Amino acid sequence: MGMTNDTFGLSRVIEPKAAVPVTAWKVDNHREISPFECRISLELIHLERDCFQQFCSECGFDEAKIIAKILDLINRRGKLHNPFTNTAGQFYGTIEEMGSEFEKSSRYHTGDRIFCLTTMTAHPIFIDKIHKIDYNYGELAVSGYGIVFIGSPLTTIPPDLQLNYTMATFDEAASLYSIHRVSDEGMRYLVIGKDLVSSITYVCSIKKSVGDNCYITVILDEDGIGTLTPKQVKHELAQWVNSSYILNVAQPISSSEAVLKEEKEHYDMTINCEDLLGSEVLSVILTRNKGKLYFTSLKNSYTQSILIAESMSKELETNVLGQYIIGYEEFTFDLLISIAKELDRINKLYESQSIAFRQATKKAIAASIEKTGKTDDFIFSSAATKALVDEVLNIAQYDCNIILQGETGVGKEKILDLIHKNSIRKNKPCIKINCATIQETLAESEFFGYEAGSFTGAQTTGKKGYFELANGGILFLDEVGTLSLNLQSKLLRVLQESQFYKVGGTTPIHINVRVICANNISLRQLVEQGRFREDLYYRLNICTITVPPLRDRRDDIMTLATSFLSNYCKHYGIDKELDPTALTKLANYDWPGNVRELENLIHRALISVKGYIITGDDIQEVLNENIYEDLVLDLKRSMRSSSSLDFEKIIEQQEKQLIEYALKKFGTTRKAAEFLHMSQPKLMRKKQKYMKLEENTDGELL
Repeated sequence: MGMTNDTFGLSRVIEPKAAVPVTAWKVDNHREISPFECRISLELIHLERDCFQQFCSECGFDEAKIIAKILDLINRRGKLHNPFTNTAGQFYGTIEEMGSEFEKSSRYHTGDRIFCLTTMTAHPIFIDKIHKIDYNYGELAVSGYGIVFIGSPLTTIPPDLQLNYTMATFDEAASLYSIHRVSDEGMRYLVIGKDLVSSITYVCSIKKSVGDNCYITVILDEDGIGTLTPKQVKHELAQWVNSSYILNVAQPISSSEAVLKEEKEHYDMTINCEDLLGSEVLSVILTRNKGKLYFTSLKNSYTQSILIAESMSKELETNVLGQYIIGYEEFTFDLLISIAKELDRINKLYESQSIAFRQATKKAIAASIEKTGKTDDFIFSSAATKALVDEVLNIAQYDCNIILQGETGVGKEKILDLIHKNSIRKNKPCIKINCATIQETLAESEFFGYEAGSFTGAQTTGKKGYFELANGGILFLDEVGTLSLNLQSKLLRVLQESQFYKVGGTTPIHINVRVICANNISLRQLVEQGRFREDLYYRLNICTITVPPLRDRRDDIMTLATSFLSNYCKHYGIDKELDPTALTKLANYDWPGNVRELENLIHRALISVKGYIITGDDIQEVLNENIYEDLVLDLKRSMRSSSSLDFEKIIEQQEKQLIEYALKKFGTTRKAAEFLHMSQPKLMRKKQKYMKLEENTDGELL
């Protein structure tokens, strides 16, 4: 294992080497343990709600896909660590083996059943099989093992408590203890919960401090009630709270109006446990001026709430609750034991539900889609896009030049619209130019305009160029990297001097333009290749915004697909739906054409599918059409033919690409031949053949 006194798993980190296990991308999850480690035979895993919901959404709530996704993630990372939410959960199991140093410092023994209180992002695990998913608690019954370290906090669960609600409660344990300590008698409390059981535990932590001398309201989102009905949830809450509401938290204005219509008064203390966008607005609105607002984690838009409160001229005591407090473990067990009978009854209620999973799935999908972020007409669900939008809105207010980078079809023009609408130039023109379509001979007159009669064929009245048309506003230069070096030089001069001359003109035209450029290839890379002026690059590159490809923000796929489908349904006056298998198929595809490809596919699927429901098979059929159409276009381009294809050359090209891939991946001809299931001599012959063919075609690829 290599590292002396490794009390929290540094020697398990594979990449990046400078990281600790909780932040590492990949860790070593082999079974063998060092003297400082302990191996746990796993029984149950509890996932944090945002992590579990993200898995469900990405997989279209298809259980087989959810299981496959989790197993694949663990296989790639050596731990369960959702890269989209940056969260995981906790695990429970039996001690299989203890290292010598671990055993000396531990109060536990081999065979003890223990609960690891630390996040799984800090622990190597291996899962052999996921037997069952509990959708009410976000928990997985599993077979496998986890590795804990001397520094890992562990505990045992009293036999009178059931594992599911105990593990779910410990996800909130430190926050529960904090709320207990700050509660005072005679106050009005609001709990914005994320599920029924955790809401009850927060209410009980308040009452454990102040008794019944308080007024408590619980708000749950429509998506937070699991498989229960709103009536069942309100019935369960009635014995604990003075009032309760099942609302759409993503619509905070209408939700707050509904609450205040009944309650009449605001709340002295609000505890926000919900991760959904909109919960921070709801929290601020419903908390009285100079009241207290507590967030159970930073993920609940704590920073945003401060800005919202300021915009409403509200003075609030706003805090994020601590994640570790000495004494919280004993407090949490005492709390759970005091309400165990009630929680056992809720468990039986969950188990008795006869609601079909498919119905619950459809409801969850609808709720998930509705709770998307939306800024202007820019819709999103993923944390990656939320971070991007926050960055864009911040940069928009600074009147500087910007480079937008990202693959073709990622939505760079949408980002441009967002910048324009939120900038000081929002009431001025935004002129959009695709530089790749401008003929070199006409480029100068297109950009700078010309005077009347300046050349043969010129308009008698002259013409304004792009810069003059954009004066006072924004000039968007898409594919700016395609401009010639000569035109780049002239563009640089305009940016430096804020003036130019029309073609045939003698009077300078003064302009005030914000220039935003986009390119699907890094301009820095073009500079290094000598294809883009370095001085122009630095003039443009005050800020760079990189738009991630769709495959890196998969949470957006379902939201975008549903939005595109809705728009096209309205356009054609019809009504169609994507079923869960279709959403799963969409989520699992890599989208080389990004958002533009997704929209095109949804459009084609809507037209080609005759029925009301678009299935996964329908999506696959349209995807196959796209793939082969693109393949044929690429082949025609590479063979410089517009009418027909050469079958033998196509097969040769595919063989060549496969051999190149195998050699690059495995490094040796022996390993590459094994991968391709062919003999090493045969691979050598083909390799030599394609090298000769390349030489004979003057460098042109087959």
